[in-house]
Amino acid sequence: MSFSLVAGLGNPGRAYASTRHNAGFMVVDALAAKLGLVWQTQTAFEAETARWDLAPDHTVLLAKPLTFMNESGRSVQKIAAFHKVPPALIVVVHDDLNLALGSVKVSVSGSAGGQNGVADLIQRMGEGFVRYRIGIGPKSPPQMDLKDFVLAPFSSEQITLLTQNIPHFTSGLRLLLEQGGDRAMNQLNRRIPS
Repeated sequence: MSFSLVAGLGNPGRAYASTRHNAGFMVVDALAAKLGLVWQTQTAFEAETARWDLAPDHTVLLAKPLTFMNESGRSVQKIAAFHKVPPALIVVVHDDLNLALGSVKVSVSGSAGGQNGVADLIQRMGEGFVRYRIGIGPKSPPQMDLKDFVLAPFSSEQITLLTQNIPHFTSGLRLLLEQGGDRAMNQLNRRIPS
């Protein structure tokens, strides 16, 4: 029996729902909705989780940490420890300022790139987890404070672009989970966002 964990990163609460930092939540929410999964609050994990039986011998747990972005690792670490999921079977879905809005990239290593949730995960769990990076860049205006930018809501045009790309994000995530990292990197990392 294999067990995978997909953690979408974001900040809980309605005030943050449509902000750039919540792209990870948006994608795992869309995947759960497409699969008809039900979210449950798991206080012990400080997260909402949804179970997806991908195959008879493969269960995927979707998770949204409720710890706020900067302490995402605390929740993910608890879930991974309880279910004995090694880093290689953890996929972290998060916003990435260094990628153009509407693009997605899969990677396994590299720095946190200024993403505090990823930095917390690396600090608590080390490297080795898969990163499913959703583009929210470039920062505009360039002189805007990074924190202000990621906590600001998407514009209506940006929401439209993001919404148009959600099916691509969810199918790419399924490809990653069903066929592995190499296949997903080959297909997704080359695509130019429409």
